[in-house]
Amino acid sequence: MVRIKKTLTGLAVTALAVTSLAACGSDDDPSGGDGGPESADIRVWLNGTDTPQEARDWLKKTFEDDHPGSTLTIEQQEWDGLVEKLTTSLSSESETPDVVEIGNTQAPTFTSAGAFADLTDDLGDLGGDDLLPGFVDGATVDGATYAVPYYAGSKYIFYRKDLLEEAGLEVPTTLDEFVQTAVALKEANPKPANFSGFWFPGQDWRNGAAFVWAAGGDLATEDGGEWTPALSSPESVAGLEMAQELFEKASGAPKDGNEADPWTPFCAGEVGMMSTPGWVKGLIEAEDTGCPDTFAKQMGVFALPGADGSPAPVLLGGSDIAIAAKSPNQDLAQDAVALMLSDDYQTILAEAGLTPAKESLASLLGDDDYAAATIEAASNAKLTPAAPGWANVEGSRVLEDLFSAIAQGGDVTDLATKADEQMSGQLNG
Repeated sequence: MVRIKKTLTGLAVTALAVTSLAACGSDDDPSGGDGGPESADIRVWLNGTDTPQEARDWLKKTFEDDHPGSTLTIEQQEWDGLVEKLTTSLSSESETPDVVEIGNTQAPTFTSAGAFADLTDDLGDLGGDDLLPGFVDGATVDGATYAVPYYAGSKYIFYRKDLLEEAGLEVPTTLDEFVQTAVALKEANPKPANFSGFWFPGQDWRNGAAFVWAAGGDLATEDGGEWTPALSSPESVAGLEMAQELFEKASGAPKDGNEADPWTPFCAGEVGMMSTPGWVKGLIEAEDTGCPDTFAKQMGVFALPGADGSPAPVLLGGSDIAIAAKSPNQDLAQDAVALMLSDDYQTILAEAGLTPAKESLASLLGDDDYAAATIEAASNAKLTPAAPGWANVEGSRVLEDLFSAIAQGGDVTDLATKADEQMSGQLNG
């Protein structure tokens, strides 16, 4: 969203104005007669298409079976403009959803602002120490936790086995070898003209961050509670220059494009290697979205190697779930969150290629090459800076603009310095 995972283009989306519906039991007992919370329609915001339909159907049916008189409505949101939409909706009791999915990189901004309910006392019931610790830490402010993990998804490399073999290439074992392999694949496949040895759209800072981190740089650093941009450090610039080499010599993707729908160019025969979350496998193999009878059969995977051959520090993307502080249905919302963290629900997510929110369920990913790549990539994965204003950074598209300008041949040092100047007024909220 890292984001694994997710693509934010910053386009504003008009906030929904959906009125909550009350469903009362009897006149004497609004709880429906069981002494529980008052019946209501619980609105759950889920983003994009990552959550499979099977999980959505299970959540709605199970919640409504457990809470006669209440309903659960899933409202799909788009990642584009999500920060702005949440900022508007969470501030209004009449418009706020009850439960929201939010990118793990965006959570610190909203937890710091008090937009989510405090879940600290409920962590034990929701999974406790079994919950992915990095996600819990990222949603914790002054010892209080305001969101819990939903799923994670480290990116790893999908590649065409046949194309590497035809070009006489091996799976790379270091980051330098990876760059060389990507360039060689592009050179070995002059047609189509937009072929990518490594598919790397210009706005794709989430994959670009791996090269910054692998070179010893960072997006921002913290000292004494204050966050400072770090993209113009010598180490970060070295990583950005490696990314520029890939943009210019290995990628045929649009220099101003985003990383959405990677299965489309893959199945069009335009990709030798690409870095995507594991759930993309299902879309490539599906009849309606992918190419199960052609390129899917040639697909292999490996974790992006780092400078020394160990896994590169890729972005650990994923999502958190939180209860809106202004939701009038706190108890019912908490029950919905508990169902989303249940083993049954998380199993559905794992079978769809999403890393479950509980460490004890990691084995559900399986034991094939894809599961191994997921686990290996996650072993050295990193989160974006836990700065209070990080969602402002993402919402402003400063990183998309930076990487797109680098892809178009701009001076890396000058561009990184300008990006740091813009981020300096955003990181600390």
